[in-house]
Amino acid sequence: MKGRVLGILLAAGMLAVSLTGCARESSETVTDSSGDGYQKIELVMAVNGTDIQIDTRVADKFAELVAEETGGNVTISVFPNDQLAGGNASKGIEMIAGGGVDLAAYATSVLSVIDRQLSVGIIPWSFDDYEEARQMIDSTGGAYYAERLEQKGLTYLGSFHNGFRQLTNHQHEVRSPEDMKGLKIRVPGTEAYMGVFRELGADPTSMSWSEVFTALQQKTIDGQENGISITASAKMPEVQKYLTLWNYAYDSDLIIANTKVWESLEPKTREMLEEKALEACEWGRDLLEEEEELLLEEFKAEGMTVTELTEEELQAFKDAVADFRNELIDSYGEEACAAFGIVKE
Repeated sequence: MKGRVLGILLAAGMLAVSLTGCARESSETVTDSSGDGYQKIELVMAVNGTDIQIDTRVADKFAELVAEETGGNVTISVFPNDQLAGGNASKGIEMIAGGGVDLAAYATSVLSVIDRQLSVGIIPWSFDDYEEARQMIDSTGGAYYAERLEQKGLTYLGSFHNGFRQLTNHQHEVRSPEDMKGLKIRVPGTEAYMGVFRELGADPTSMSWSEVFTALQQKTIDGQENGISITASAKMPEVQKYLTLWNYAYDSDLIIANTKVWESLEPKTREMLEEKALEACEWGRDLLEEEEELLLEEFKAEGMTVTELTEEELQAFKDAVADFRNELIDSYGEEACAAFGIVKE
């Protein structure tokens, strides 16, 4: 298997992404008692996030569950930071679609490079809370993901929270749309995210995440928006005074498999992987929700002002972007929005 991984690394360096079939060639059936008849195989899994982010932690949990269940016969080698694609998420997605890797975990906003419809859940204020997001994705939303991914040669195995996106800044507390006027906020280049901040009168700017801390430190920008865990790991409380909890956008991370590789696996292996992927996803959801509560308390202890909006205050933000939100709903279409219970207001 070391030779296989080396081959993937070399192919990635040459921007070659057509390694389909590697998993099949390395498989064999093992009948010892510890493996309970599982085939002997090592699968390669690409992940976009760093080794401390939720997507990598869920992938590691998935690998742990699989190894434990199969007595080490089926193993998953996890590569965070899109290592196999030179740190380029778009190339990483090309690799999973082409079979250069077997499994992957990517946010739907990132997967939108192959199908924009996959990112429908990031329409602003689609979900009120994590429980609502769970319910919609575990019913019609997940089925919609599976259908869209199937058309791209990918198999959907499960979804977990990438997280709700919150707002931080160093200027003042944000409780109303008026408080957003003129704030220069780092925002990912996604149309939905940029549009929300423009509608609120802010000055959204797109820059590499690696540059954000320094830009905030030097006050060339006023704030940023991200999930609570990333806000913590990026040490935002050191350069940001105010955090507003408004759950303005939710994104899912999906565990996916290359369909050709998936179908080459023995039925028992596929069934086990499906079960353990769902188990890892649930573990990740619970972990992120629990850790966010603890992190918010840490933010307060570090002197950050954490503002939780009232329903009336939150509604003012929703009203301010209602027309833009309706335009997004129209652009994604009825089928996509119905799958996630997204309706116009």
